[in-house]
Amino acid sequence: MGTMVAFVIGIFLLVTAWKGVVTVPQGMEYTIERFGKYRATFSPGFHWLVPYVDRIGRKMSMMEQVLDVPSQEVITKDNAMVGVDGVVFFQVLDAPKAAYEVHNLEYAIMQLAQTNLRTVMGSMDLDELLSQRDHINTRLLGVIDDATTPWGIKVTRVEVKDIRPPTDLVTAMARQMKAEREKRANVLEAEGFRAAAILKAEGERQAQILGAEAQKQEQILEAEGRKEAAFRDAEAREREAEAEAKATMMVSQAIAKGDVQAINYFVATKYVEALARIATSPNEKLVLMPLEASSVIGAIGGIAELAKKAGVPGSSS
Repeated sequence: MGTMVAFVIGIFLLVTAWKGVVTVPQGMEYTIERFGKYRATFSPGFHWLVPYVDRIGRKMSMMEQVLDVPSQEVITKDNAMVGVDGVVFFQVLDAPKAAYEVHNLEYAIMQLAQTNLRTVMGSMDLDELLSQRDHINTRLLGVIDDATTPWGIKVTRVEVKDIRPPTDLVTAMARQMKAEREKRANVLEAEGFRAAAILKAEGERQAQILGAEAQKQEQILEAEGRKEAAFRDAEAREREAEAEAKATMMVSQAIAKGDVQAINYFVATKYVEALARIATSPNEKLVLMPLEASSVIGAIGGIAELAKKAGVPGSSS
């Protein structure tokens, strides 16, 4: 009988010792309650509690957790009905507060996220809703994090996963996008035509400028050629005048000395010039010349004699 009692007592002590050993895994914290009242928090590792007096209250995960926000219908500021859903990332920082400040922590966070999601998105137009998702996430994060701080948790991120406009709005938006792209294509095409026309006009203008420059250069060269020709003609006339003046001076000197041949030369020269003018006149068809041939021959003889005296080559014949 005594052996049996000792055995039972031994078993009871072993069970009691076993119930007092607590091992907390990494990433977890346990709250310890004594007669139903919070007493302490056990961090990861080996711990001992008083059996039958203390017990584990809540096993809180200290790792970052993800909570899905169920899909719901939201009416936007411009009365468009859209379906939205999202996710909330949170982490427990204070295990006792998370365990005892709120009942059913995940459900409370989900309800808070749904409420604020409707509030934030309902204050925006549909276009803003579709184009400012980052802005929505930032606003939701600030609101939810402030509301859950007394619960000992930290909301790290809030993401809107999907925004589903009504089918008719999606169709209208697709038509609008198509029209915008066609408009943009037409604008780009018109700008291309405009640029091509400008380049063509610039090319024609440059060609006209180059043509005018070439014509101007040609006129300048032509004027310079005329100037050179006039200069050479004047120089020739000057030389001819000098020669004629020299001949006239010689004739004048011969006349002054009383040389009859010089007088004949002068008269013959004028005579020949008069005949040349008469011959080239377009209005004269018939000329009667009652002249003595001996006078003309004598004058020509005088010319030859003067040429010999002047030393003109070929006058000896």
